[in-house]
Amino acid sequence: MRLIVGLGNPGQRYARNRHNIGFMGVDEIARVHRASPFRRRFQGEAAEVVLGTERAILLKPQTFMNESGRSVAEAQRFYKIALADVIVLHDELDLAPAKLRVKLGGGNAGHNGLRSITAQCGNDYRRVRLGIGHPGDKALVHAYVLNDFAKAEEPWVEDLCRAVADHAALLAAGDDPGFQNKVHLAMAGRGWDAVKTPAEAGKAKGRAET
Repeated sequence: MRLIVGLGNPGQRYARNRHNIGFMGVDEIARVHRASPFRRRFQGEAAEVVLGTERAILLKPQTFMNESGRSVAEAQRFYKIALADVIVLHDELDLAPAKLRVKLGGGNAGHNGLRSITAQCGNDYRRVRLGIGHPGDKALVHAYVLNDFAKAEEPWVEDLCRAVADHAALLAAGDDPGFQNKVHLAMAGRGWDAVKTPAEAGKAKGRAET
């Protein structure tokens, strides 16, 4: 069994924040693969789903981002799931918007949700890094991740979440390179090869107008 975790903050106020793209990805997996209804469990919302030949628990911690590890650890212990079978979907500042990378373990790059999971469970879980780009100034990061995606960003966000869901069986089967490649091809096919952050788009517009 796999434990597939989406990271985010609970409540309508945060629902469309960049920080919540992990929740969005898990919701799309649930929709596409007809998961059971989410219900309150493990200090979060959990659903059961079959991805290809693999059973999985989908989990959205409701502890707020900084305490995500408490929810993940509770679910992991209950199902006796190996850490290598824990898969975490999260926003990634160090990836360009609409890009995706999968890695096992590694640093947490200042991400409080990952830091909490590592503290509670260990570090060697799989991370699905969903690129949201960087605002360009470290001082702007907090506001950037806790703001909603701009209207112009919503199409690629929806396409990225759908590509993740469409190829989730590869992820559940442990074929990380195959999953990553399929998502890349799907996004390239929709024309999302070189998406700019809102700040980059603003600068480009300014240069064009001068």
